[in-house]
Amino acid sequence: MDLGLLLLRLVVGLTMAAHGTQKLFGWFGGYGLAGTGGFMETLGFVPGRRAAFFAGLAEGLGGLLLALGLVTPLAAALFLAVMLVAVITVHLGKGFFVTGGGYEYNLVLAAAAASVAFTGPGTWSLDSLLGLGWQGLAWGTGALLLGGIGAALQLATRQRKAVPAQGGNPATSR
Repeated sequence: MDLGLLLLRLVVGLTMAAHGTQKLFGWFGGYGLAGTGGFMETLGFVPGRRAAFFAGLAEGLGGLLLALGLVTPLAAALFLAVMLVAVITVHLGKGFFVTGGGYEYNLVLAAAAASVAFTGPGTWSLDSLLGLGWQGLAWGTGALLLGGIGAALQLATRQRKAVPAQGGNPATSR
């Protein structure tokens, strides 16, 4: 069981951390703060650069914490917050499957992180090494609630009418 939890934490956590570095630093083909910030403004998050920073931070930090199995309920809450915002603002209207831009991928990442909050990160984790028994129904539910509150706070800052990114959409400009 511990090997399975370690594998799950490493793959899901490092995948999320990589997405964070795309937003923050432009690594792995990402657009960095400027490019991601422009996209965030099209979604109504102004200033977009700040929204991109906090989304990248939540993904990067949440991913690393989950991979390490450190303060696992907080890692799950960060995952849940950023994935819920992504689903609501980008993916929900596009259906379920990722091939059509749907929320399938976001749901899998969020469910994996939430599952680890409920089950705990396993023996091969920093939580275990530090003697932190932060798992079970209360901790998993707390992660869900904190993630929901984080998402709601971010969504509350969203402007009703999206602001066009400066310079137009690079995908449609010729």
